[in-house]
Amino acid sequence: MNDIPYRAALIIGAGPGVGASLARRFSAAGLKVAIAARSAPSLAAIAAETGADAFAADATDPTSVEKLFAAAEAKLGEIDVVVYNVGARIRGPLAELDPEAVRQAFEINAFGGFLAAREAARRFGPRGRGALFFTGATASLKGYAISAPFAMGKFALRALAESAARELGPKGVHVAHIVVDGVIRAPGQSDAIDATLHPDDIADAYVDLLRQKRSAWSFEVTVRPWVEKF
Repeated sequence: MNDIPYRAALIIGAGPGVGASLARRFSAAGLKVAIAARSAPSLAAIAAETGADAFAADATDPTSVEKLFAAAEAKLGEIDVVVYNVGARIRGPLAELDPEAVRQAFEINAFGGFLAAREAARRFGPRGRGALFFTGATASLKGYAISAPFAMGKFALRALAESAARELGPKGVHVAHIVVDGVIRAPGQSDAIDATLHPDDIADAYVDLLRQKRSAWSFEVTVRPWVEKF
C-alpha cells in the first residue's frame, strides 16, 4: 500500500547522481515522475530505467521554468512534489574569480530555486497541499575558503527554503531543505568507500520526508556518511 500522500513529482536537476536516484526511488514508491535538465537527451537513460518523462529546461530562465511546469502537468496531471536539485560549483581565490561565472553560478544555485518555488507556490498554495524540497550542501552552513561562489548560492537557497517554509507551511505545503554534508559517491565507485554518500541512500531520505505526517514535518534534514567529521 502506498503511504505517500502525493501522486506526481517534478525533479529539476536530474543528473546521474542524486537526481537519478530520486527518480528511481520516487517511481518505486508509486509516484509519477518528471525529470528536467538543460539537455533532455542526457536524461534518456534515467527515463528509460524509471519510466519518467524527460524535459529540457533552463532552471535560471523564468519563461523556461514556467513552460517546464506546464509541460510536466500536461503529461502527468497535477504535480504535487517539486525537488530543486540543481547546483553549480566554482572554486578559486576571491581576487581571481570571474564575475560573470560567479553570477551564473549564483543564478543556478539560488535564483533557479526561487523560480521553481514560485511556480510550486502558485499551485500548492491554493490547493492547500504539496511538497517542495531543496537540495543543499555542506556549503549551505559553512563558507569554505576558495569556495565563496558555492557558499553564496547555497546559503541563499537555504534562506529561500526557510522563508518558503514559513509562508507555505501554514497553507499545508511541506517545505524541506536537505543538507548533503559530504562527497556523493560517483557512479561505479566502490560501495566499500565509507567516506562517501550513496545517492540511493540520499534519495531514501527524501522519500522518508514525503511520508511524514504534517503534525511532525521536518524542515531540515542533514545526511552524512557515518565517518564524516562535523
